[in-house]
Amino acid sequence: MSNNYPKLHNAMWPGLVGKGPDSEPPISLDTMLDLTAAAEVNGVKFDGVDLFLADPHTSIDSSNDDIKKLADKIRSKGFAVGSLVAPVWPPTGGGSAMGAEAERKQFIEQVRKSCHIGAKLRELGVRSSGVVRIDSACGVGGWAEDPATGTRKIAETFRQACDVADSYGEKLAAEGEICWGGMHSWKAMLDLLEETARPQTLGFQADMAHTLLYTLGYNAPEHRIVPENFNWEPGVLDQSLKKLTAALRPWTTDFHVAQNDATVKGMGSHDKTGRHCQVNDPNGKLDVPRHAGFWLRDENGNLTRKMRHICWDGCMFPNDVMMNPQTWRDILAAMIAVRDAHGWSE
Repeated sequence: MSNNYPKLHNAMWPGLVGKGPDSEPPISLDTMLDLTAAAEVNGVKFDGVDLFLADPHTSIDSSNDDIKKLADKIRSKGFAVGSLVAPVWPPTGGGSAMGAEAERKQFIEQVRKSCHIGAKLRELGVRSSGVVRIDSACGVGGWAEDPATGTRKIAETFRQACDVADSYGEKLAAEGEICWGGMHSWKAMLDLLEETARPQTLGFQADMAHTLLYTLGYNAPEHRIVPENFNWEPGVLDQSLKKLTAALRPWTTDFHVAQNDATVKGMGSHDKTGRHCQVNDPNGKLDVPRHAGFWLRDENGNLTRKMRHICWDGCMFPNDVMMNPQTWRDILAAMIAVRDAHGWSE
C-alpha cells in the first residue's frame, strides 16, 4: 500500500508574492486552484492547499459568510485547507513585531483575524491540519542596530500572538527566511524561539529553499555552517544540513518542499530572499526527496510524523512558468517522491 500521509498541499501565495505594479500581475486564487486541481501523476493528485490571507486572494477582513464561501469553493475542488499565512506586514495592515506599541498592536490584530479565519475553516470541516504562519515583519538592518533588544521585543510580540492563538485553538509557526530581522539566520531563529519560550504554540516553519541559505550564512556570515571554501561537495552539504536540522527540527511544525539554486532574489515589493527554482532546475542544489528526510526524520532516521501535511512553495516564479500545467505535474511528482520516501499509511 502506498503512503497516504503526509497529505500533499500546494501553496496559493506564489500567485501573489512578488507580483504587483512593479512586477507581473497577480494570479487569482481561482486560477491557482484550477492549476492545482488539474495536476495529476499516475492517478495521484494534490490533497489540499495552503492559503495567503491577503487581497486579492482572501481578505483578512473576510466575514463569516465570506469564509463559508471560501470553504465551499475549496471543498468543491476536492481540497482541504492547511496552513495560513497571516499578513502581519505594514503594507497589509500589520506592523513590525519589534516596532512601537501601535505597530505591535497592529501585528497582533492581524494574527487575531488570521486565527479567526483558521478556526472558522476548522468548524466548517475543511481544515484539519496546519498552522498560522508569522514572521517578524521587520528588516535585518533595523534588527542589527540592537540585536538583543530587537530579539527581546519580537519575542514579547510573539508571546502576545501565542496568547491570541491559544484562545482560538490555533498554532503559530515562525518562518525561517533570511529577509526577516531576528529570523535571518539559523542561530538568530533558534535564539528567538527560545526567548519566546512557547513551544506548545509557536513552532518553526522550515522551507527547504530558505533553510539552505541558513547554512551559507547569507545576511549572517558569523552563523555560516559550511566552510569558506565550500564547493557543493555532497558530503559537506549533508553535514551542514545535519547540524542545521539538529538545531531546528525539534521546533519544526510546518514544512515546505522546495528547490533552490543558492542565489537570492527579490521581486516586486518582496525583499531579497532564497530563490525558489523549479524542482527539476539543473542549477538546483538540493536532492529534494533525500534532503527532505533531514527534516522529516529524526537524528536516528526514524519518521517524526509531526507534519500531517507538507506544502510546495515556489515563490516568485514567473507567471508563464506558473501558467504551464507541466510545472505543477513536475512539482506533484517531487512531492509524491518525498511522501514515498518519508511518509506513512493510515
